[in-house]
Parts: sequence; C-alpha cells; structure tokens
Amino acid sequence: MSIDRYNVGPRLSQAVRHAGTIYVAGTVADDPTQGAKEQTAQILRKIDAALAHYGSNKSKILSVNVWVANMGHFDEMNQAWDAWVDRNNTPARATVESRLARPGYLVEIAVIASV
Repeated sequence: MSIDRYNVGPRLSQAVRHAGTIYVAGTVADDPTQGAKEQTAQILRKIDAALAHYGSNKSKILSVNVWVANMGHFDEMNQAWDAWVDRNNTPARATVESRLARPGYLVEIAVIASV
C-alpha cells in the first residue's frame, strides 16, 4: 500500500494517508496572538484543508487529541469546536493540559480520519 504525504516539510508532514486512514499532525494556529477560540478556529480550518486534500471531511474524523496550554482555555476552545464539529458524527476525543512548543500557542489539535 502506498503512503501519500501532504505539505511535507523538513521536520514533519501536515498529514499522511495510508490504507484509507488520514493522520493529521499536531496543528497550531498561524496567528498565535489570538485567543484560544480564534486559534482553535484557525486550526480547524487547517484540518479541514488537510482532510479535503484527500477527499475527506470532518464527518469522517475518528479520533482527536487536543492540547491546551492551560485548562482555563478549555471553554473558549470548545466554543470554536462546538461551532465546527459535525454533531451527527462526533469523534472520540481527549483534551489535556500541556506546555506547547511556543509560549503564544494556546491550543494544538491532531486528528485521525477515514478517507
């Protein structure tokens, strides 16, 4: 079976498809000066684009890992999440507090989806 990589960089690919499954790397906002809600919305748009590249969409997401820099951002992150998620196809999800790669990042999200 082939492996197809999307937005390949020197350190990681934004997404990889293999055997009918799409793995979207931990994704952060392009503009980390925004609050948690807007950062989450930015991230979800990037995830939408990665899934669309493979002909998939958010209704086919199987599993999600969400990292927030501080659980105080949980409700704000969920405001963007709740406005975006497919209510008829909610994925398995875990959310944990973690120090992220840069101080401005408040949210990071990784997903696994079906094609």
